[in-house]
Amino acid sequence: MKTESPIIATIDNGICNLRSVTKALEAVGATPRVVRAPAEIGSDAAGLVLPGVGALGDCVASLRASGLADTVRGWIGEGRPFLGICLGMQALFDFSEEGDVTGLGVFPGRVELFRRPPEYKIPHMGWNAIRFRQPSSPLAEGLKTEGEAFYFVHSYHCVPEDASLVLAECDYGGAFTAAIARGQCFATQFHPEKSQSRGLQLYRNFVNVTRAQG
Repeated sequence: MKTESPIIATIDNGICNLRSVTKALEAVGATPRVVRAPAEIGSDAAGLVLPGVGALGDCVASLRASGLADTVRGWIGEGRPFLGICLGMQALFDFSEEGDVTGLGVFPGRVELFRRPPEYKIPHMGWNAIRFRQPSSPLAEGLKTEGEAFYFVHSYHCVPEDASLVLAECDYGGAFTAAIARGQCFATQFHPEKSQSRGLQLYRNFVNVTRAQG
């Protein structure tokens, strides 16, 4: 595994807490490169990160307008290390109920509004524990299989058609997908950059994946 600081291209789609993400990447030994167009990624980038907060329609529209939608699909299709965060996870699926948005279609599935009993407030906001369905995943390294708490802020959740895609689940009036993984593609519904030491461990794991690829 290489020890130097890998360059991680981090997409600025205008609706993400970019500073928190880049600071987290720096804290675990990576060099983030903020990109707004495919040409800015560079051939030396070892990984690609897609963060996002707010409305999925705005996220997907921004990616398509900049040409980065095709870049994301191509990057994942080539098996290169990718990490999606919150909307960056939801964007990977076919369709979202939030505004009837067509996603990037990387994985078959839908993004659905939480339908929970009235005692469960929507959006789902705050700390909640997850359970890894793929505990041997490199993204789970150094984390407990069950009980690690991460910070969530969302009203919609992903429903993959393929259950083997689910990396981790969370319970909020019923189980939902908290993270996915397929090959070198990872994505989380929660915000690692807001999740203190556990979140930094997850970012560290992703950066180690990019080092291993080099």
